[in-house]
Amino acid sequence: MRYLTMVKLDESMPFGPPPPELFDAIDKLGEAARKDGSLVLEGGLYPSADGAQLHLADGKVTVVDGPFTEAKEVVGGFAMFDVRSYEEAIEPARTFAQLHADLWPGCQATVEVRRMYEQGDGPDIS
Repeated sequence: MRYLTMVKLDESMPFGPPPPELFDAIDKLGEAARKDGSLVLEGGLYPSADGAQLHLADGKVTVVDGPFTEAKEVVGGFAMFDVRSYEEAIEPARTFAQLHADLWPGCQATVEVRRMYEQGDGPDIS
C-alpha cells in the first residue's frame, strides 16, 4: 500500500526559517527509509510564490499565480511510502513531525498521511 505524507506549514513562518540541523535529520530519516525500501519518493517544495493554482469551476479552468495568500497552510514537502499497513505509514510521519518539534522551536505544522489509490481500488460497480 502506498501512502502520501505531506507537511503543511504557514508560509509566513513567524517561527523563523528551518534550521540546517532539521534538514540533516530529515536526510538521515530518508536515507534509512530508502535502505529498508519503504521510501518511494520525497521532496521539499518552493514557496507558493513560485507556483500556481488551477481552479475548475463551471467547466472552465483558470490559473492563479502564487503566492496563495488565501491559504492558511500550504504543503511544504512530501514523502511517498510503500508499506504493508496504515500503522507502518504513521511511524515515519510521527518521527518526521517530532524532528520538527525538537529541532525547529516554535514550528507549527500539520503532517497529513493519506493512502493512495492503486489500480484495482475504487468502488465495485458491477
